[in-house]
Amino acid sequence: MKKIQMVDLKGQYEGIKTEVNDAISEILDSSAFINGPHVHAFQNELEEYLDVKHVIPCANGTDALQICMMGLGLKPGDEVITADFTFAATVEVIGLLQLTPVLVDVEPDTFNIDVKAMEKAITPKTKAIVPVHLFGQCADMDEIMALAKKHNLYVIEDNAQAIGGSYFSKDGSKQKAGTIGHVGATSFFPSKNLGCYGDGGAIFTNDDDLAHTIRGIVNHGMYKRYYHDVVGVNSRLDSIQAAVLRAKLPKLDFYNQKRWEAASKYSKAFKGQEHIISPKISCGCETDKSVCDCHVFHQYTLRITNGKRDGLAQHLNDNNVPCGVYYPVPLHKQKAYADDRYNEEDFPVTNQLVEEVISLPMHTELDDEQIDFITKLVIDFVNK
Repeated sequence: MKKIQMVDLKGQYEGIKTEVNDAISEILDSSAFINGPHVHAFQNELEEYLDVKHVIPCANGTDALQICMMGLGLKPGDEVITADFTFAATVEVIGLLQLTPVLVDVEPDTFNIDVKAMEKAITPKTKAIVPVHLFGQCADMDEIMALAKKHNLYVIEDNAQAIGGSYFSKDGSKQKAGTIGHVGATSFFPSKNLGCYGDGGAIFTNDDDLAHTIRGIVNHGMYKRYYHDVVGVNSRLDSIQAAVLRAKLPKLDFYNQKRWEAASKYSKAFKGQEHIISPKISCGCETDKSVCDCHVFHQYTLRITNGKRDGLAQHLNDNNVPCGVYYPVPLHKQKAYADDRYNEEDFPVTNQLVEEVISLPMHTELDDEQIDFITKLVIDFVNK
C-alpha cells in the first residue's frame, strides 16, 4: 500500500505536470508575473464555470474576505454575524477592520451556521452575515437570504471550502456556492479542492458597482496607474498561481467527483456504527447511492461520540494515517476573540463538536486499499 497522505498534492500534480510546467516556463520567458495573460484568462474561465458576472482574483482567501467587507463599506462598530465553529480567518478580518464580530452556534449535523441562532443575534447594529460553507457543503442559503432581506443585511459567503459545490434551493433551482449572496470569497490555498501552489484567492459577485469598487481595492485603490480613487490594499493573484489554477479548473468537477466517491466508501464502511456519525448531506442525497455536487468534501469529518476522539487521533497517527481536528478550540474561546458578551450556554453544539470531530484523509488520489485500511483502524479502535 502506498503511503497515505492527508492531501496528496504530488499525486495530483503528476496528472497535470506537463501543462503546469509548460505554462510556468512561458511565464518565466515572458516575465509577465503580475496581472499577466494567465490571470485574466483564469478570471474569465472561472466566471464561466461559476456562471457569475464578476470574478476578482486576489492574493489569498483571507484578503478576499477583508476586501468584500471593505467593498461593502462596512464601518468600525458595525456588527457582522458568523459561525463560532470555523477557521479564524473568517473572524480575523472582522477584527482587523474594527468591526464587531458576533459569533453564533452551528448545526450538529452539517456543522454550518444555525439560522435561528443567527436571527436571534441580529441587532440594529448588524450590517452583514458571513455564512461559512464548512467542509464542502453550503449553509442554508434559502433561509439566510430571506433573513438578510427581512433585516436589510449583506450576505458574504465564505466559500473557501466549497469551491465547485452547488446549492439546491427549495424552489428547485441550483447555483454554485459563493454566487448566491451579495458577494462571495474563496481561497486557493494548495490543499483546497481548487488549489494553487502558493497563496491565492478570489471574490465573486453579480453586482457591477460592487465589482468595480473591489477591482480598485485589490490594486491599491487604483483604476488608473498612480490615481488612487479608494483606499485599497496590495492583493493580486500572481501569474504562476493563475497558470496552476487554469490547469486544474477544467478538472475540478472530476476532482470533486473523486472526493464524493471516496466519501461514499467511507460512509458505507461506517454505516450502522453506534459511536461514529458520518457527514450529513443536506440536500438529501446519500453518498452510497448517487454522485452530487451538493457536497464536495473538502474534509470528510466524523463525530466520535463515545469520548475516544483523541485516542483515535493518536491511534491513527501511530499507524501512519494522518488526520485532523478541525477545530479544537471554538472562536469564542480563543484569546484573540474572547468577549464578555458570549455565554457558554449559547454554544452547546460547537462546544460538543470540538470534543468529537475528526477529519480523515480526503483527496483525489485515495484508493480502495487505503480507505479499507483507514476505516478498519477507526472501527476497531472506537469499538474496542
